[in-house]
Amino acid sequence: MKAAVAFVCGILFATGLGLSGMLQPAKVIGFLDVFGAWDPTLLGVMGGAIPVYLLAWTWRHGRPSVWGSMVPSKASHVIDGRLVLGATLFGVGWGLVGVCPGLAVMNLAAGSAFTLSVMAAMLAGVGLSFLVPAGAK
Repeated sequence: MKAAVAFVCGILFATGLGLSGMLQPAKVIGFLDVFGAWDPTLLGVMGGAIPVYLLAWTWRHGRPSVWGSMVPSKASHVIDGRLVLGATLFGVGWGLVGVCPGLAVMNLAAGSAFTLSVMAAMLAGVGLSFLVPAGAK
């Protein structure tokens, strides 16, 4: 049942991204170009997603995670070197190419060299994350 719910949520997410045009990296880059040809479309997508997320979080709050032990039950409030480095690389990478991991996975169906190179870079980043010691500052 959990897998079916996750699948339906994934299909709904993919459909929303596709209908809104967010599968196009130019849309994301256009949103980040606030001093040029700014494209506010992503703001509308976020504006629609935030209330849905808040409703789901309110409903889920206090219930056990569907992911089980894969996700810690209590969030860490420690800001260490790994977190800062990872967040920086994620943000800079997303801003430079206009593709987040979800979009990259969805765009794999197109099989373009661009999407494959973005996925390779993301996988390399994940691999590099294991080289940074857990307590790095």
